[in-house]
Parts: sequence; structure tokens; C-alpha cells
Amino acid sequence: MNDRFWKKPVFLISSITILILVILGATMPVQFGNVANMLYDFTQINFGWLYLLTVFVIIVFLIGLSISKYGAIRLGGDDSRPDYPFFTWIGMLFSAGFGVGLVFWGVAEPMSHFFTSPTSGVEELTPEAARVAMGYSFFHWGISQWSVFGIVGLVIGFLQFRKNKDGLVSTALEPVVGSNKVVKNGIDSFAVIATVMGIATSLGLGILQMGGGLEAVFGFSNGIPLQMIIIVAVFGAYMLSSSTGLNKGIRYLGNFNLALSLLLLLFFFIAGPTVFIMETFTLAIGDFISHFITYSLRLQPYQGGTWVNDWTIFYWAWAIAWSPYVGAFVARVSKGRTIREFIIGVVVVPPALAMLWIATLGGTALYYDLNKGTSIAQAVDNDITSALFATLDHLPFTTLLSILAIVLIATFLITSADSATYILSSMTTNGSLLPPLIVKVVWGVLMSAIAGVLLYAGGLEALQTASLVSALPFTILLIILMVSIVKLLKKEPITVRPVDVRQYEEVKKEAEKNSDAE
Repeated sequence: MNDRFWKKPVFLISSITILILVILGATMPVQFGNVANMLYDFTQINFGWLYLLTVFVIIVFLIGLSISKYGAIRLGGDDSRPDYPFFTWIGMLFSAGFGVGLVFWGVAEPMSHFFTSPTSGVEELTPEAARVAMGYSFFHWGISQWSVFGIVGLVIGFLQFRKNKDGLVSTALEPVVGSNKVVKNGIDSFAVIATVMGIATSLGLGILQMGGGLEAVFGFSNGIPLQMIIIVAVFGAYMLSSSTGLNKGIRYLGNFNLALSLLLLLFFFIAGPTVFIMETFTLAIGDFISHFITYSLRLQPYQGGTWVNDWTIFYWAWAIAWSPYVGAFVARVSKGRTIREFIIGVVVVPPALAMLWIATLGGTALYYDLNKGTSIAQAVDNDITSALFATLDHLPFTTLLSILAIVLIATFLITSADSATYILSSMTTNGSLLPPLIVKVVWGVLMSAIAGVLLYAGGLEALQTASLVSALPFTILLIILMVSIVKLLKKEPITVRPVDVRQYEEVKKEAEKNSDAE
């Protein structure tokens, strides 16, 4: 079956579409960029509200599901247990691409908002601007993005491990849209195309930042030539990692990424303004909670402006675009966990770590600008890829830490691309858990090529456009997905797990013994 992968409709449709986009972008970069900008404007102007409403509804839905009786159902048999320990599981979640985005925006976002406040009436570069900046950064990296990943991963994991079906998006939608082959192939093809665009955005951000680091440390010019060299190097590394399989390459690199991230976090926490960081963290959590609904549904129909479109709507579209990939990967490594455990683990733990990361690294940058007379915010406004390295300039062991940061970005890029090739290969080979290596190579080449083309055609703006436009149709599919999981769970009997039965029998026998003794 694997030797005929190239005859599969989903593989053909999606790979040829991406190949055409690569060719157009490489041969006509100006026209490609102009069309992309037109689509970007059309999408954000007319459908920004849809992204905001959909993500908010998903959050409410998952909270309700986690506290319902269905929360005890396992993604697997009733007696199954998690394949990976908690630390490894969380490390693999970060390997799904979330880490590389957080490393890029951990300093860049709060400093961008500090320099240009998202709230009218707040003067830039002031303590009030710093507070708003941190609160909004917490919001953007909080539960909203991971709720999108969670709903996709939940449905796929439920079907794959409890119902022994494939992990395709079309299969997850079957309870609502039916099982027509043409419809299924169309849904899966689009899911793959949207996923590639979302992945390209993350890879592109990582490549931009890695180039910025190499420029800061070694003096290289962070231009297209350097970015293309980075793409080729990362491609070689992640294809080598991909050939070792999920339980070796991604697992080991995931643990390494998490350990190195925690090491960098700990250094910032100790060497930086520790008390200021903890106070910033505490205050920002309060602002995040108190403003959550307002921020979640904020638009600007009365006074105009593009801030919400440029930031919140871009983030949600980015999350939606590559939710098929992150969701499928999260499902793959979450076998054996209960629905409640899955939702809490996916929607709460990574955002909590993200908030701590932003408070520590972003808070350090804010402290230096507010109290030490530095100009990190200005440096970020001039070149957003320099954010992390501009902050490291004001800490001890600058060169060593900058090199470690570059290594961290590189390994996050490798693990993100590695897991992405695995998921894309699975999605285009009927949900196979062991897709052939040649399919991984094809998707590895196409992912690298489309990321390179987007950087060549327009840099950061082109990357944002790719996510925003490709996410639109998939937003509708996410709404259908919630209806689908409700239909599936209503048919699922809520049974006592065998382990609970044994515990019940032991307790009963103990009670009988005590009764006889009395």
C-alpha cells in the first residue's frame, strides 16, 4: 500500500497545490506578494469577527466538556495508560511548534506593545503601557491558541485510539458531513494545505530569529542568502531526525528543548530582576483573567484601526491554520489519557509555562527599559527578530547565552519540522501511524520550499498572510468538529474503568472484614 502513496488523491492534490505555489512564488515574487496582500486585506476586513467568535466558543466548549461526565473517558481502551511520562509529554507538546513561536515572540511581543500600546489613551514607553503590554501578551499566549489545538487533537485522538479509526480530519467530521469519498478527500486535502501554510509561518519566524541571532553574535547579515542557508541546514537536520521515528528523534529532542528552555528561563529569573518578574507575572495573570472576555471579543468597528487584525486575529488564524498538524500530533502523543486530563494538560499547562516565559524574558526587557535607561523597545521596533538578543546584551555571559539561544531556536525548528513531516505524511497516507520515509522527504522538501518562498516574497508579512488566508475555510470545519464530537460522545457508554472495579472490590472486602471483626 505504501509503495502506491503517490496514487492517493489527498497526497496528489495537496502536494501539487503547494508545488504550484512554490513555483509561482519563486518565479513571480512581486505578483505573488501583491495577490497575497489582496487576500490578506479581504480576509481580515471581512472575517476577523469569525475568528474571534469561533475561538471563544471553542474555549467555552472545552471547559464544559472537561467538567462533564464525558471527562472520564480515555483516549484509548478503559484500561489503557499514557504512553509517555508527564515531563516527556509536555516536552513533546512544545516540540509541535509552539516553542519556536514563543521563543520568537517572548520578548518581541511585550516590547512591541510597550513601544506602541494596543489601548488608546495609554502613552507609549510608560509603566501603564508596560502593564497593558504584558496583559495582552499573556492573553495571546494563553488558553485561546491551545484550545484550538485541543479540540482538533481531542476528536482525532478519540477516533484513533478509542474507535480504532484513522486520524484524518475528514473522519472526525463524518458524524456531520457523512463519508462521501469526494467530500472526504476535499476536506483532507484542504487540511493539509492549511497545515503547510501554518507550519511555514512558524518555520519562517524561527528562521528570521535565528538569522537575527547569527547577525547579533557573529555579524552575519540577516538577509535572504543567510535565511536560505538556514533553511537548507535545518532541512538536513530534521530529515535525519525524522528517519529515526517518533520515539527517538522527536522524543529526545523534545526533552532537550524543554530542558534548555528551562535552563534559559532559570538564568533570566536569577540574573534578571527576580522580584519584578514575579510581580509582573502576578499582575499580568490578574489582568489576563479580568480582561479575558473583553480581549477575546475585541474589534474596532467604531474608531477604526488595524491593531486587533494585526495581532489577535493573526494569532488566532495562525493557530487555526496549523491546528490539523498540532492537533494530530498532540493526539498521537496523548494516547491513554482521559479527556479531562487531555484538556487540562493541553489547554492549561503549556499556556502557564508560556506566561512564565513571557513574564521572565519580556519582564526583564521591560525592567531594563523602565529602570535602566536602555532602548530595547526601540531596537525591537527597528528589527523585531533582534528582540531576544537585544535583551541578552544587558545580561552577563551575553555571547554564551546568545549561542545557547541560537541552539534552542535551531532545535525547536528541527523538532517542529520533524513532527510536521510525520503528521503531513500520515495525513496524506490515509492516517498511517508509520508513513513511509519517501513521503516524509517529499513533505520536508515542500515545507522548506514554501517557507523559503514566503520569506523571499515578503518576509514576516507574507508569513502572516499565509496563515490568515488558509485559516478561513478551516474555521468553518472547527465549528462542525464541535458538533461532531458531541454526536460521538453521546453514543459512548460511560463505564467504570477496570482498575476502579478492582479498587471497589478491595474496599468492599476490607469493609466486610472490619464489619466481621466488630
